[in-house]
Amino acid sequence: MTDWQRDYATLALRINRLVAESALSGTLLIYKGPEEWDAQVRNEPPATPGRLADDAERLLESAPSPYLAAQVRAMRAVARHLDGERLPLAEYARECLGLEPRRVPESVFEAAHAELDAALPKGPGSLAERLRAWQAAHTLDEIDRLPDLVAKAVTETRTRTNAIVPLPEDEVVGCRLVEGVAFHGAGDYEGGLRSTIHINKAIPFNLADLLYLVSHEGHPGHIAESMLKEGLPEQRVRFMLSPSFVLSEGLGLLAEEIIFPDDEAQTWLNQHIFPEVGIRPDGSDFAAIHHAKNVLWGVWGNATFLAVEGRADTEVAEYLSRWSLYSDDEVAAAMGLLKPSPASPYIFGYFHGWELLRPWAATRPDRVRRLLTEQLIPSDIAA
Repeated sequence: MTDWQRDYATLALRINRLVAESALSGTLLIYKGPEEWDAQVRNEPPATPGRLADDAERLLESAPSPYLAAQVRAMRAVARHLDGERLPLAEYARECLGLEPRRVPESVFEAAHAELDAALPKGPGSLAERLRAWQAAHTLDEIDRLPDLVAKAVTETRTRTNAIVPLPEDEVVGCRLVEGVAFHGAGDYEGGLRSTIHINKAIPFNLADLLYLVSHEGHPGHIAESMLKEGLPEQRVRFMLSPSFVLSEGLGLLAEEIIFPDDEAQTWLNQHIFPEVGIRPDGSDFAAIHHAKNVLWGVWGNATFLAVEGRADTEVAEYLSRWSLYSDDEVAAAMGLLKPSPASPYIFGYFHGWELLRPWAATRPDRVRRLLTEQLIPSDIAA
């Protein structure tokens, strides 16, 4: 390890400690570096944000690659934010994410609503009510059966991803049902070719989304990327509010479309999953529904702008309800995640990452391979 790498790692650990101890954002770091550096930061007095911003400035002058320079710029922005700097949200997000988010015009969401209207079964009620009825019709009643169904989906998504980039044959991916968490699903690569997909058992599971979720969290999404990049030095210190995670979340949203183009996901579910649980085809179009779902991630970004501007909770909630088509319970859960914090820009990575990657990689296996094996940032894609 070089002095630069040690200083880089301790900077990330110190910033993350301030964020975690402030109870503002949880963790912003995935750390796999030397334990002694972590122990050093845990046992020393907390650093001041201003000092950490200065440390980032010095590291930036000698960053050994554009990727690492982008990571350090993100750390510097967070340290300055913790020190009291309040840039406009789009500018702060640009420093953190390597791209400047924009407010998505509501006409884009109107088009997504029209796509949903055509893709969902015809029936009574509003579009939101029809969407919830479709979700309910595909909900797994016996949640304890989900790990076995996830295992089947993992086998299929690994096989299809392996056609793009070779995967280790002895990889093990488990599924664990959890509760008391804010997420619906999360892929955790534990190292040594072992991973777990965690799924929140408190949220009804829509089996029409099985491949959408497993490909996002597993292959060719987060688990595949973490596993295939395990040997790269930069993977030991991954600051999450950064340009690399824009591409990770964009790839996650694009993952199902990459390995199940057109209606292949729906066809596979109809053949291998739905007969087991008594779900019959209803004429809906899963690919179109999931495309619209990805577009509507843009609503979260717009709502984040509103929240950071200080708009009333009722206004933000009404905006989410109207454009995301969420139920009251879903809106209430989302509101907790939209409270302004140092990590507010992260939410932009989903829509803007997906929007950036879809025309670049959706039908290009060579580019998907690069996303899974190289340390890229948004400027590499834009170039």
